[in-house]
Amino acid sequence: MDFTEAQLHRYARHIILPEVGGEGQARLMGSKVLVIGAGGLGSPLLMYLAAAGVGTLGVVDDDRVELSNLQRQIIHGTSRIGDAKTDSARRTLAEINPEVEVVAHHERLTAESAPALIEPYDLVADGSDNFATRYLANDACYFARKPLVSAAMLRFDGQISTFKAYLGDGHPCYRCLFREPPPQGQIPSCSEAGVLGTVAGAMGSVQATEVLKELLGIGESLSGWLLLYEALSTTFRKLHIKPDPGCPLCGPHATITDLSSHAA
Repeated sequence: MDFTEAQLHRYARHIILPEVGGEGQARLMGSKVLVIGAGGLGSPLLMYLAAAGVGTLGVVDDDRVELSNLQRQIIHGTSRIGDAKTDSARRTLAEINPEVEVVAHHERLTAESAPALIEPYDLVADGSDNFATRYLANDACYFARKPLVSAAMLRFDGQISTFKAYLGDGHPCYRCLFREPPPQGQIPSCSEAGVLGTVAGAMGSVQATEVLKELLGIGESLSGWLLLYEALSTTFRKLHIKPDPGCPLCGPHATITDLSSHAA
């Protein structure tokens, strides 16, 4: 594609990278990514994807901005308290890069809505804060044959992986790692246990990097790996994960054949 002079300046540091170049930047500008959650993880994720020039960003979130969000959800500001997070995120992203189309989905991801929401996008990035949505995103992306980059955090720790189980051998899904959600109340939420705000920035930035790698087809995918970050010890650990032959979703004897098992 032919870049405008402004685009050449905006994306100059990408274009001079041999692994990206003009062809890669054009690919980013033609890509569509659905981000689940405009909170702690979604904030840096969305902002970096917009800055990188990803052409269309969908944002799924049914919450409104609260004062307690602002310690880590940097896409929002004090003046936005009470606003829908999707609207607040769209305003911030327009300031970062007005060329990016932001599609606001002010709703919760449900088993009924997931297929239609995911279908137009090339990739899904999950930054949600609850297990029900994480499992739903995993299952929906598997059936839709869409790559999923999923991250989570709590207190001083974070984790991230990419799931492409629809490709078959060597590619596990989220259920291969954690077969079923933990019993309710067993693992506290961020509102109960707390989270260091900058951990959201660290994990959201890594998540954005993995999304860009998948879109560009460069580097080594995190599919088949789980990256763990421990902030207090400043430690990253990368663990190899294998497909589970007994996985109820992607195993040879799968028992989950559609999204009907998910609560609305």
